[in-house]
Amino acid sequence: MEGAQAAEWDRRKQQELYALLKRRGFVWPSFEIYGGVAGFYDLGPLGSVLKDNIESAWKRTFLVEEGFMQVDCPSISPETVFRSSGHLEKFSDIMTRCVSCSAPFRADHLLSDAGIDAVDLTAEVMGTYLTEKDVRCPSCGGTLGPVEEFNLMFKTHIGPGTDRPAYLRPETAQSIFMDFSMLYRSNRERVPFGVAQLGKGYRNEISPRQGLLRQREFHMAEGEFFFDPLERTFPPFSTNRDRSVPLLMASDPERTVEMPLGRAVEDGIICSEVLAHFMGVTHRFVLSIGIPRAAMRFRQHGRKEMAHYANDCWDLEVLTSSGWVEMVGIADRSAYDLSQHARGSGCDLTALRRFTTPRTKEAVKVRTDKKVLGPLFKARAKEVDELLCGTGSAELERMRSSGTIQLVLKDGSSVNVPASAFSFETVTETVQGERYTPHVVEPSFGIDRLMVAVLEHSYVETASSPMKESDKDEDGDGGPYRVMRFLPSVAPIKCGVFPLLPKDNLPELALKLSSELRSAGLAVHYDPSGSIGRRYARMDEVGTPFALTVDHRTLEDGTVTIRDRDTGEQRRLRSSDAARKVLDLVQCSTAFSDL
Repeated sequence: MEGAQAAEWDRRKQQELYALLKRRGFVWPSFEIYGGVAGFYDLGPLGSVLKDNIESAWKRTFLVEEGFMQVDCPSISPETVFRSSGHLEKFSDIMTRCVSCSAPFRADHLLSDAGIDAVDLTAEVMGTYLTEKDVRCPSCGGTLGPVEEFNLMFKTHIGPGTDRPAYLRPETAQSIFMDFSMLYRSNRERVPFGVAQLGKGYRNEISPRQGLLRQREFHMAEGEFFFDPLERTFPPFSTNRDRSVPLLMASDPERTVEMPLGRAVEDGIICSEVLAHFMGVTHRFVLSIGIPRAAMRFRQHGRKEMAHYANDCWDLEVLTSSGWVEMVGIADRSAYDLSQHARGSGCDLTALRRFTTPRTKEAVKVRTDKKVLGPLFKARAKEVDELLCGTGSAELERMRSSGTIQLVLKDGSSVNVPASAFSFETVTETVQGERYTPHVVEPSFGIDRLMVAVLEHSYVETASSPMKESDKDEDGDGGPYRVMRFLPSVAPIKCGVFPLLPKDNLPELALKLSSELRSAGLAVHYDPSGSIGRRYARMDEVGTPFALTVDHRTLEDGTVTIRDRDTGEQRRLRSSDAARKVLDLVQCSTAFSDL
């Protein structure tokens, strides 16, 4: 298929899929009866379950298999948090408005549409390009105004006044960094360890495009893995060392190379075994929710794109109808976040690197003379003493040599301390370890984007249909026959249960069977009406992998028909075994052909 034809097919497929998702209760625009607001979507009965199933698979991967601890923290944080993290200063996009209709636009998007690469351009340069290229308002054709930075965080206030500014979190990570000391103690003061948080993030996008791929309120799942940067090997990496993954390297951005992760680390392509390990974990997880291997790649950030504090960063991208889209970002963030919050809060956010055997070292200690401090500072003598002992000897020596030793007390007042009030002593100490700031590898998952990828790669139009011709226009659902081929593990409904006819005690038996499947923990849809072909088609369209039909033979021998969505194959099994058999199929411990 030629490029233009493929793009047209993708657009048509996307439009048909979104129509199906709205009609069948997966997702629709929020506030639609009031005209809607761009960047907000409601997950319907099936969409919310699909999202939960993807999150459950993520929890199994990171909480159970990788042993991460889970936290659940507020969505609102005071302004000081984002001042320390850098979000107040740097979490912004470049915006311009139409002079005529006042519509806002991202300047980089407008330049990209005009064929100009806007990566790493300043606001001033973007404004110059918009003027030189005579880029007009996409809405009305009007002239664009000046460019400016627009911070993407939603601002609010804590309490009734305006003196406690706060923001909705743009990511779930910052609370994990702030809680590091508590989490470190919870892990018996041992590094490495991982912490995960799932929840909503909020970004006040200027002009959100791409539908579900770019929302103002969205679901995230993030992990923060703390480790000692001096440890060059990471034993759990042995499970992913031989995993071969597609890499699009910054040094060769035109060619994707399939390579084992172990070799990528050895060749210096990926900066560490820790980062490579979580790339492998991510690859395994994304495959497990139904995204095909051929539709994904890891793209490395180039020098211009890389954050200033990152050692390395790779995006797991998936091919969608909108092109290659980032689904997961996996970054080695160095010690930046903990260092920033330690500096902003004044709290110790370090860990202890324990020595194999204790070491001795010489240290210079400050010795205070309380006979001098007491008469001079009276009630404040204890605080002055603590400040002197807490100040490094080198800093005190520098102040003494300058002729003035000035200390600031807790109440903000300053005191001058004479040099005669303290002295220095060299001592030999035995130390068990040294303090250091751990580094962090962060795998950050966009759950909504992954859901879009699962939906698109599960959507199939097929000529094969279980319906008779006379059934095809029932419910107004004529046209191509569509199937959502979800993996059983993520399908919102695991099994349909149907009485063949609404008589002869068949509905009662089917309802009893539904109850048994629900008791086994399976999401079931009971449908007593319409032709059996039409009921199969309804289940196929919402991605239900299996269907059980109670018929007159059930009355004779206690067996029911089970149908496989993808092959249309049917088999008989005992009604009393149905719940266990379907559960085995959903958990992939049994193949349909082995029933």
